[in-house]
Amino acid sequence: MHHIFLQEEGHGKLSSEINSLYWELKARKYPITLFTPKKLYRRQLPLNRHSFLAGDIPIVLSALKQLKIPEPKTNDYPDSLQKFLHRKIWKSSLASLEWKLHQGIEQPIFAKPARRRKQFTGRVFHSFHDLWYVSGTSRKEEIFFSEVVSWISEYRVYVTRAEIVGIHYYSGDSDTLLNETVVFDAIRCLEKAGESVAGYSLDFGVLATGETALIEMNDGFSLGNYGLKNKTYTDLVLTRWEELMSSCEDAAL
Repeated sequence: MHHIFLQEEGHGKLSSEINSLYWELKARKYPITLFTPKKLYRRQLPLNRHSFLAGDIPIVLSALKQLKIPEPKTNDYPDSLQKFLHRKIWKSSLASLEWKLHQGIEQPIFAKPARRRKQFTGRVFHSFHDLWYVSGTSRKEEIFFSEVVSWISEYRVYVTRAEIVGIHYYSGDSDTLLNETVVFDAIRCLEKAGESVAGYSLDFGVLATGETALIEMNDGFSLGNYGLKNKTYTDLVLTRWEELMSSCEDAAL
C-alpha cells in the first residue's frame, strides 16, 4: 500500500475503530492522512488501488464508487446460514410494515432497513404508534422483518480467511456462552456455499431456549471492534479491503 486514508470525526478526533487502525498502521510505518467526509465527497483524496481507506460504511462505499469497484452485496442473513437463525426472517417494504401495524398485530415484530445506508435503526414495533420512528422514510424502503426472540447473551465472532481470530461478548449475560461447535459449523457452511469473504464477523447469541443462533453477518470493510487487539483488527479489515481492490477493473487505477 502506498498511502493510508483514515476518517476523522473533526478536529482530529478518531472513532475507537479508526484509532486501532491508526496506531497499528503507524507502527508499520505507513504514511497516514486523516480526512473528513467533505474531502472525500469533493474527490480531494488521491485514491488508487494501492491506497487503503477506512471509515464509516457510507464513507467506504463512496470511496469504492470513486475507485469504480462494485458495492459489495449486502448479506446480513446468508442463504447457507438459514438453519442457524432459529427464527423467521423475511424481506418486504416499509409500506408493508405500516399496513401490518394499522391492521393490528398480535405479536410485536422486529424490523430493520435492508440496505447498508440505513434510514432508521432496527427496533421492535408494537403498534402503529411506533411508526414515528420511521417518519420521513420512503414507504418503498426495503426492510427485513423478524420474529421477536429473547436473547440472553450476544457475541461478535471475527473471521479472517475462514479462521476465527476473536470472539467478544457485547451484550446480555456474559456468563452465558456460545456453543462454539455451532459457530465453527456456520463458518464451514459459508465457505462451502461460496458466501464467505476474506474478512467479516458473525454476530451470534444465545436464545432463551438455550440455542446458539445467528444474529447477523457483517462485512469486514467497515466493522465495529468489540475487543480485538489492534493488529488483529487491522489485519482483518486490510484483508477484506485487499480482496475488494483485487476486483478493480480499471487498469488506470
